[in-house]
Amino acid sequence: MQQRTGLIAFWKGYDRKLYLKAAILADRLGYDSFWLPEVWGYESFQLLTEIAIHTKRIKLGTGIINVFSRSPALIAMSVATLDEISEGRVILGIGTSGKRVIEGFHAREFKQPLTQTRDVIRVTRALLDGTPLDQAGAKIGDYRKFTLDNKPTRRKVPIYVAALKEQAIRSIGELADGWMPIFWPYTELGRGREWIAQGAEKAGRNASEIITAPFTTAIPLTGRMASEKARDIISFYIGGMGEYYKEMLTGMGYAEECERIDRLYKDPATRSQAKDAVTPELVDALTVSGNPLHCIRELRRRREFGQDLPIVNLPPNMPWPALAAFITTMAPRRFP
Repeated sequence: MQQRTGLIAFWKGYDRKLYLKAAILADRLGYDSFWLPEVWGYESFQLLTEIAIHTKRIKLGTGIINVFSRSPALIAMSVATLDEISEGRVILGIGTSGKRVIEGFHAREFKQPLTQTRDVIRVTRALLDGTPLDQAGAKIGDYRKFTLDNKPTRRKVPIYVAALKEQAIRSIGELADGWMPIFWPYTELGRGREWIAQGAEKAGRNASEIITAPFTTAIPLTGRMASEKARDIISFYIGGMGEYYKEMLTGMGYAEECERIDRLYKDPATRSQAKDAVTPELVDALTVSGNPLHCIRELRRRREFGQDLPIVNLPPNMPWPALAAFITTMAPRRFP
């Protein structure tokens, strides 16, 4: 049996040609999927189209696109088009992003994020399966009796949602096919799975068919380099990425550590000290770091906690030989 593993590129300083080579190598090595983020640089669907043309088997995921900057119908059209070009390999990964990006970059109102997310799922489902839009069940807007003019390659494309809060995760159980937790402690995945099960029960769905696909920070380095890098990343997420991750981790028993890290990070005079406040427990909970053999074994062990499809972050700012070595090292392996 080959365990499923995905890869996701880093959005900042995205090197189109480098990551195309990475996707081609990942396809050859048996990775399940290759995911592309979208923030305020490259546009994901066009990049994934280029990758689709140069690969044969690997699934192609938007990891993630926000639900505000495109209309739900345009998202569905983009999915249907890419799914045809890739011969049925698309996974739609969506999320709300945040108020700063949606209003400051896209000039769209950041309101009713959960309803907007649910509408994207409902409209995409309706257009792919041939249901007229006025019957999709969308709550925002006045949809009329439109259907897609082209015939989709698949009537159902998997839809995964990046979510951190209880109500949004319950909604995944009702409507979506996968949950993409970000910086969620691996030992606490069961908590999110309970919320998914509650949503699935409400909708009469089978919760076991909903995939947990956590974004996973893997740092296969020897000595202290791995933990030092992990501390840098964690302090940035807690102190520099708004309140989302601080709130989530505080609710999971890391309140004291989060408060200390956040306080140090917010003050320019002490920001460099924030990483020193990251405890070994947080490093273990939020990353897979250590020598390469440890990372391989640890990634396998954590599947026991409900990681169906770990999506491993590709390290940024790395030359091709080193990036290729990382992809080869972390490649999925066959087990009896």
